[in-house]
Amino acid sequence: LDKDGPTYGFEVVPPKGRRVIFVGDLVDRGPDSPSVLKLAMSMVNAGIAFCVNGNHDAKLHKWLSGKKVTLNYGLDLTVQQLASESEEFKQQVRKFIYLLPTHLVLDQGKLVVAHAGLKESMHGRASGTVRSFCLYGDVSGEKDEQGMPVRKNWALDYRGDATVVFGHTPVPEAEWLNRTIDIDTGCVFGGKLTALRYPENTLVSVEAKTQYAVPRRPMDHPSNPFYLSQKAFDDLLNIDDVTGKRIVQTRLRSNLTIREENSIAALEVMSRFAINPKWLMYLPPTMSPCATSDLDNYLEHPRQAINYYGNRGIGSIICEEKHMGSRAVLVICKDEATAANRIGVENDGIGKCYTRTGRNFFTNPSLERDFLYKVRNALSQFGFWKKFETSWVCLDCELMPWSAKAQALLQQQYSALGAAASNALPRAIEVLQKTNERQIEHTATVLQQFEARAKSVEAYQKAYRQYCWPVNSIDDYKLAPFHILATEGRVHIDQSHQWHMENILALSQSDDGIFYKTKYRIVDTKDEASIQSAVDWWLELTNSGGEGMVVKPLDFIAYGPEGLLQPAIKCRGKEYLRIIYGPEYDFPQHLKRLKKRGLSRKRSLAIREFALGIESLERFVNKEPLRRIHESVFAVLALESEEVDPRL
Repeated sequence: LDKDGPTYGFEVVPPKGRRVIFVGDLVDRGPDSPSVLKLAMSMVNAGIAFCVNGNHDAKLHKWLSGKKVTLNYGLDLTVQQLASESEEFKQQVRKFIYLLPTHLVLDQGKLVVAHAGLKESMHGRASGTVRSFCLYGDVSGEKDEQGMPVRKNWALDYRGDATVVFGHTPVPEAEWLNRTIDIDTGCVFGGKLTALRYPENTLVSVEAKTQYAVPRRPMDHPSNPFYLSQKAFDDLLNIDDVTGKRIVQTRLRSNLTIREENSIAALEVMSRFAINPKWLMYLPPTMSPCATSDLDNYLEHPRQAINYYGNRGIGSIICEEKHMGSRAVLVICKDEATAANRIGVENDGIGKCYTRTGRNFFTNPSLERDFLYKVRNALSQFGFWKKFETSWVCLDCELMPWSAKAQALLQQQYSALGAAASNALPRAIEVLQKTNERQIEHTATVLQQFEARAKSVEAYQKAYRQYCWPVNSIDDYKLAPFHILATEGRVHIDQSHQWHMENILALSQSDDGIFYKTKYRIVDTKDEASIQSAVDWWLELTNSGGEGMVVKPLDFIAYGPEGLLQPAIKCRGKEYLRIIYGPEYDFPQHLKRLKKRGLSRKRSLAIREFALGIESLERFVNKEPLRRIHESVFAVLALESEEVDPRL
């Protein structure tokens, strides 16, 4: 187009880094089509706008070219308005429309703009069929009772990776459907003029000053094929989208393979136990432990965790206190209206608290409701909604006490083992003591072994008991958030872990006691004094009964020579490991065997699940269809069925 063409008196200064894309149909029905043309043409000529051809524009071009056309659907009004314009201007309009593209493919194929939309197979192609689709959509050739063309909703079956923005068919509200959005909200019919801000995928609308024309068919008429929201379409998931061997694309780690046998296991869990998939925007990854310590009396030691990052060029890391609780993901909405409009659920409260496998954390609905409202009220008291310009949030947390969720595990495994050992060992020791008094050979050695085993059992019972306390009301819970994962329009992985901790600390100071303040340290991996200070802090935490700490790169996303690095590495204390590996794990013969443990599969699993978790969050924030979000969430659950030592 003519970059040096006239500006017609319009001088538009765009925000830095922004350009306008007009989605066609610049003319007809409005009060001043010539001025609209002048504005659009001046912006295109100045290089601050793009424009695609619309069917009304194409019809005007025919008239300007002297071809016979019927002056209806507003073209008669446009012709009247152009009567007072110069012949030179009319020819400039004719040339402008003639050079307009049928559609635009932008942002390396991630964005497609066409007046009436475009199926994936037509993106970037040029033909009469493509041109017709771009101008008129998927028409059947039939007429409805109003005499209007019957249009098929091509977006219902769209499965492309590109976002498609279009207009042509007026709708009451611009709503996403399968990565497509119709932004024609009927301004000329008294509706709104709507723009999509890309890549944020946020909408900006201006109400029409008046109704300039009466539509032949109301925008909310049932026959309108695009009067369908993503929420309604998402009510049904297709099993074919998650079964069998699948390749899931992620931004952080390219393509990930999900094996068929893992998908079968995930389907069992998801179909029988998981909450409504619309709430499941994220499942957290597993976490790998640090490399085995080379110190004699330690299986895990913070130096190995710190060295993992330091040896890969990460200069600053954060060490966070590790809580002995249960991993919990919280999705909290400001109100039930947000849950209905943004999450797509009706009469299901203001949020959900769910486990690493997508199950309801609470089995008591009233307790869950009280808990969620208490967290919501703390967020409101803090001014969270205004500060983050959001009406919902996804938090990654630990919920304590451990016994609140792990009661069955405590009773059937830990407590049962402790009770059996504490009853049997004293009797065995008593017999051995009497036998030793008779000075029978080797009895003293065996007695010492059993006395050591008894002390180990005492330490074992003490280790798990300190993480348990009675839960009689909501006030007995403690929540330790460590990630503000996502809010409206943002996934906060561009912020450092220090930013997350500082904001969570500020939040915790405004509530009435539900939040637990997580301690943390920033460590310089190149400074021995800084490293030793972190080691001393870990010893202090673990010697006083703490579980240990989690070591992370200061940046949320970190890369090293081998690519994406571990998002976090846990380093557990000696006494906590007694719960995991058994009361006598630190006996020399056992410790020697345990130090041969392999971490490669666990580390691979942690990185893959991390990439999938971030992918599902980004898809939700970008308002992608549920099947796309669910694909990543389901893949995390599928990977959890891989054969990895659960003690790691």
